Amino acid sequence: MNPYVNLNVEDGIGTIEFFHPQSNSLPGEILQKLADTITETGNNNEVLVVVLKSGGDRTFCAGASFDELLAIEDENQGKQFFSGFANVINAARKCPKFIIGRIQGKTVGGGVGMASATDYCFATKFASIKLSELAIGIGPFVVGPPIERKIGLSAYTQLTINATEWHSAEWAKEKGLFAEVYKTAKEMDVAILTLVKKLASSNPDSMRALKQVMWEGTDHWDSLLIKRAAMSGKFVLSDFTRETLTRLKQQ
Repeated sequence: MNPYVNLNVEDGIGTIEFFHPQSNSLPGEILQKLADTITETGNNNEVLVVVLKSGGDRTFCAGASFDELLAIEDENQGKQFFSGFANVINAARKCPKFIIGRIQGKTVGGGVGMASATDYCFATKFASIKLSELAIGIGPFVVGPPIERKIGLSAYTQLTINATEWHSAEWAKEKGLFAEVYKTAKEMDVAILTLVKKLASSNPDSMRALKQVMWEGTDHWDSLLIKRAAMSGKFVLSDFTRETLTRLKQQ
């Protein structure tokens, strides 16, 4: 299947689904389309609540595309690529509608950042998380602010420093990233549908105001995340990162 970002609107519920055949990795094109679609959905008067999901069964998102990371030739290109993650997070942050996350399986790096940028997140027991950036020589600079906001500095530090360790969905729930964890995707989808139907019948003005209150203190992220993107764009050019990415691709 080809990569895609699709939007489906039904009964006031806007469902955004993204997919990439390489474990739902996020090349620049998909990141840009995701950011644009989130913004467009937020401005769509037919949409009262948003669901963010990915295609496939057991992997929500594999994070940055190794192919695109290796193709980066200078710091400006690096900044531009990592700004794609910044744009998705800021689009979710500024979307006037609640965004409900559906995490059906493992998620890494930028995928954890996307889950953290949702307003209420469901997961299955298969949804282990990992911040692997330090292990490849970079660091979760761009996705750090939404993750730290969601789970706190201590848990974020654990994820960041222990960069090769998977943390279970239950761990993520205990720390506040996931609201609920289910045994199967079917059970999760029933719970998501129940919540979004309730939200779709709620006062849209109240929900908009609540979202603004919930994200107070993050207005500076427009500039902060771009600065963080420049940091990642610099480190991705290091010999350590180049050699590590090349070795991982060959495995």
